[in-house]
Amino acid sequence: MGLLSNKISKEELQVGDHIYSWRPCYSYAHHGIYIGDNKVINFTARAGGEEGMRGILNNLLISSLPQKSFQHCSECSQNMENTNGVVVSCLDCFFHGRPIHRFEYGVDTKTFLAQARGGTCTFAHADPIEDVLHRALFLWENGFGGYHLFSNNCEDFAIYCKTGLLLTSQSMGGRSGQIATNFLTIPLSVSSIYLAGLPTAVGIYCVSRYLKDLGIRRDVIKVPVEDLAINLGWSRSSITNDQT
Repeated sequence: MGLLSNKISKEELQVGDHIYSWRPCYSYAHHGIYIGDNKVINFTARAGGEEGMRGILNNLLISSLPQKSFQHCSECSQNMENTNGVVVSCLDCFFHGRPIHRFEYGVDTKTFLAQARGGTCTFAHADPIEDVLHRALFLWENGFGGYHLFSNNCEDFAIYCKTGLLLTSQSMGGRSGQIATNFLTIPLSVSSIYLAGLPTAVGIYCVSRYLKDLGIRRDVIKVPVEDLAINLGWSRSSITNDQT
């Protein structure tokens, strides 16, 4: 991996990789877990809608929906009918002909800050491949809850598969680095730069993005995939109070 880019070749792909593809104008990236045999498990916006995120914002940011100009292969088109939103796609349909990027885990501070755009790396460490595949395959069968752009999206899905980490609160936003970054661009607005100066604005952005990373935050717990539905309120069972 380069300091400024996570771009890799198809030959470099490894089973269990968290991979992503930038959509037009780098507005958003779609994330998934590579399971081998040219297949990617990914979470789409077909699971319960986006809870009020329809309209312009939906069209600009949600990359999980197929583009009108792109035709999925017959197998992937059939897989897209999975109502729980977690689907298996071939590499060609997942990337839409765009370059392959690999999300990096356990990066150092220099690498994290150099990759100023969120949704490319994290301080959090990835689990063994067998754990990653177990979570991804389990969620393919059982779903990942309702898709929500800000709190339960494709990047959240891939990060959970890689780490098993779940937030205990949403006070600082969700797991998704790219969504956090989009909100953190506010300090870099023209008015902020004019009032505070460019170095101050950039400093605020870097510190905020650093503190929001899943590998730094204290409000995270390790949750077995079998218990995920209970912890996120997808099942009727009540959450136990003895978690630490």
